[in-house]
Amino acid sequence: MKILQTVVVKQILTENSKQKLLYKYMERKLQLQKESDQLHFELKRLEKTKKFQMHGLKTHFEKEIQKREEKQKLLEFQIEQLHMLPLGSELKEKEVQALIDINVGDNWEERLGQPAIIIKDGIITEIR
Repeated sequence: MKILQTVVVKQILTENSKQKLLYKYMERKLQLQKESDQLHFELKRLEKTKKFQMHGLKTHFEKEIQKREEKQKLLEFQIEQLHMLPLGSELKEKEVQALIDINVGDNWEERLGQPAIIIKDGIITEIR
């Protein structure tokens, strides 16, 4: 019988992967800043037209801006943590689903333990 099982993919932190993660975080932070700026611009534009009920609209825009600011703060925290992590640390990158075979007589705990795939600079180095 085949069943689906969640497998954790972990990345070993190297200088190369650290730089890639830092770049990815900075890009995402920049994108969120652009979105916030665009929302501010759209809000000001709508305030000038006065065609809409501004109170509800303004609340909606402020909520969206606040969401993006919180995501930026989270990214700043992740960047700080990344700088503190030593090379060789294992970072949980994502989870994937794997199809595994189980048979009568298999040890349930061994078969369904938490498997992991270890990646170093984009290459699978270990399957646990």
